[in-house]
Amino acid sequence: MTTNVLLTADAHRDLRIRTTRGEALGDAVMSAIVVPDEFRRAQGQYPILFRRDFDRDEFNALAMFGFENGENLFLEGDRWDANYLPLSVDIQPFLIGGSPDDDAPKQVLVDMASPRIAEGEEGMRAFDDFDRPTPYLEAMVEKLGALDEGYRASRAFYAALDRYDLLEPLSLEITMDNGSINRLVGFHIIDEAKLQALDGAVIGELHAAGHLMPIFMALASIGRIGELVQRKNRRMRHG
Repeated sequence: MTTNVLLTADAHRDLRIRTTRGEALGDAVMSAIVVPDEFRRAQGQYPILFRRDFDRDEFNALAMFGFENGENLFLEGDRWDANYLPLSVDIQPFLIGGSPDDDAPKQVLVDMASPRIAEGEEGMRAFDDFDRPTPYLEAMVEKLGALDEGYRASRAFYAALDRYDLLEPLSLEITMDNGSINRLVGFHIIDEAKLQALDGAVIGELHAAGHLMPIFMALASIGRIGELVQRKNRRMRHG
């Protein structure tokens, strides 16, 4: 039985959402999907890696928060220690109804099984006393729209990466201060050598299509892996 239901004022006039952060609220995750439109904001905080979704036979980009399932090194109690929160995390427990490949108007759904669904007077209201969307809900709807638009636009981005074979597999083994080993396998990164070898016409094409900036942002984000290692070492030292 699905717990994703259409959001309406009639059915959800008393709905409240927990907006704090925490493991119990579903934030203990290793990564989250980001769309190319987000890369510029996300790369200042997180490594951006690519992974193939074999069910859909396509790549997604992921903002990395840790090295193993359930590990979020940015989560400190009820605080997310970063200046930018990926849209796919920020919009929860809301989601977009309909197929991402469908250009028809989208609907706003809410996951009623989410731990973010609050009780009593806790949390942010979705609708006011007059059944109008609150500023909080309006902001969530805007973010849902941005995520949907970014996802649909990303198809051309990944087609360009595939056309010029610009993704290469990443296999990374990192030794922590205590001697333990962490691995990142099954991911891809931008192949910098192949990017540099592209001729001016292709670079111009990528730039004109708006693909060059997210490519550079994904490349720049790789430096954040070192910062993620530092977070892991601090977490292991202090428990």
